[in-house]
Amino acid sequence: MPTLRFDANLKWLFTEHEFEARFEAAASAGFTAVEYPSPYEYEAAHLARLLADNGLEQVLVNTPMGPPGSPTRQGLACLPDHVGEYRDGVLRGLEYATALGAPFLHVVGGLIPDGVSRDRAFAQYVANIAWAAAQAAGTGVRLLLEAQNKRDAPGFILDTQEQAADVAEAVGTEHVGLLLDFYHLQIDEGDLITAFRRFQDRILHLQIADPPSRNEPGTGEIGWPAIFAAVAESGYTGWIGCEYRPRTTTLAGLGWMREYTA
Repeated sequence: MPTLRFDANLKWLFTEHEFEARFEAAASAGFTAVEYPSPYEYEAAHLARLLADNGLEQVLVNTPMGPPGSPTRQGLACLPDHVGEYRDGVLRGLEYATALGAPFLHVVGGLIPDGVSRDRAFAQYVANIAWAAAQAAGTGVRLLLEAQNKRDAPGFILDTQEQAADVAEAVGTEHVGLLLDFYHLQIDEGDLITAFRRFQDRILHLQIADPPSRNEPGTGEIGWPAIFAAVAESGYTGWIGCEYRPRTTTLAGLGWMREYTA
């Protein structure tokens, strides 16, 4: 099997350490790339130094989200009353992604607001993604769209991988593609390999975790050897983000990776 490339999501992995120490911990564990959703608490130049000092690449960041419990906690892209805030967030995200050398900015879709019809929220979402794609042109940064499962994020704007792919196609630009997370896909849709193959041409990034508890591969219900074989055989050469909660410690939970990265 061809070697796959896994990056460490520093929101989820190496939480035994303070955030800034996670870069060194990831590098020491053998990772050569990282991702994390929110860089905005730190100066971009400081994060760039942490990456360089530890020989790491930055794969992606997310657009800004509101605090837990707020209407914007899952993003702003579908909220009609937050267009200005959304646009500011996209520009900030592009600024950070560019400064960190990240090829991807995940534009987080958001929850359908109370009192707003799904059709209105979805129309706003499509318009907002088109606007963001225009801003991304010429930056070297591509935008990612992700469907999230309704158990963890009830009311999220994107229901399915097909819907996300339809939005990318409707926007009609090479600057937009899919972030397919096998964890979300398994919970809401299943048929993982078929879905991966169906949308392969639109997929720019992958993420993994094992349901039902969102722990490392091999602790739940997904047949990972078949998944990783299908990904390798497809010719996919991008990163696979480890966006899972280690069942015990991060290092103790990395044994699953050895056979795919040797």
